[in-house]
Amino acid sequence: MSDPLVLSRLQGTGAHALVLEGVARHFGALVALTGIDMRIAAGERRAVLGSNGAGKTTLFNAITGDFMPTAGRIRFFGEDITDLPTHERIRRGLRRTYQISQLFRGLSVRDSVFLACRGVSRRRFSLIRPGWSDTAMAQAESILHAVHLEGIAGMQVATLSHGQQRQLEIALALAGAPRFILFDEPAAGLSPTERRDLVAILNALPKHIGYIIIEHDLDVALRVSEHVSMMHNGRLFKEGTPQEIENDPEVQEIYLGGRHG
Repeated sequence: MSDPLVLSRLQGTGAHALVLEGVARHFGALVALTGIDMRIAAGERRAVLGSNGAGKTTLFNAITGDFMPTAGRIRFFGEDITDLPTHERIRRGLRRTYQISQLFRGLSVRDSVFLACRGVSRRRFSLIRPGWSDTAMAQAESILHAVHLEGIAGMQVATLSHGQQRQLEIALALAGAPRFILFDEPAAGLSPTERRDLVAILNALPKHIGYIIIEHDLDVALRVSEHVSMMHNGRLFKEGTPQEIENDPEVQEIYLGGRHG
């Protein structure tokens, strides 16, 4: 994990994990994002909400470099990353999960997390077989515990339930030294019990790891965020605390179909 002392100093000085300035993304004549300005503090947990087509996933793609912005700038902990390729953003501590699972189904849960930890380590090209004292292996075991997968660490990924695969995706995002994570609909398809477990996992993450969560399940999103940004037609529509967003009449009318409760 990143050095909590260093990141606490960043938080104390008002440093921002992410700063978006006028970010836009066009696909030919289609305008997917327009004029997105956003500042997210180090360690902040934010939800980005909106209906399908609002631009939420395109926003994530712009931040991670999957789609380069058509206009605007993106800074990550003060560094301009607008033109950096995805792997360079990962090296700087930016992580992401996806709506559709991207897992190696033939590996065990433990091996999946270990390889993710090893892949961002300095010894990733070493041919020496790691022992239990290997740093990456130790980190993998710690992550498995954090996401409640230690009991099934030896199981093959292909045999996992949908909810367990979602937990594994979070585990992979925690590999290495993440400073900020983008969670793309982690509660999609989960049972009520699995959603409660997801909330517990996200709320228990180390405080120096900030994140943005895109989520259609408002109960999940509002319970794991400190600040909420609403999107509509590729623009930021409203921002506020979870309580302010939940009680906003315009939000209720457009997104919630009336009073949310």
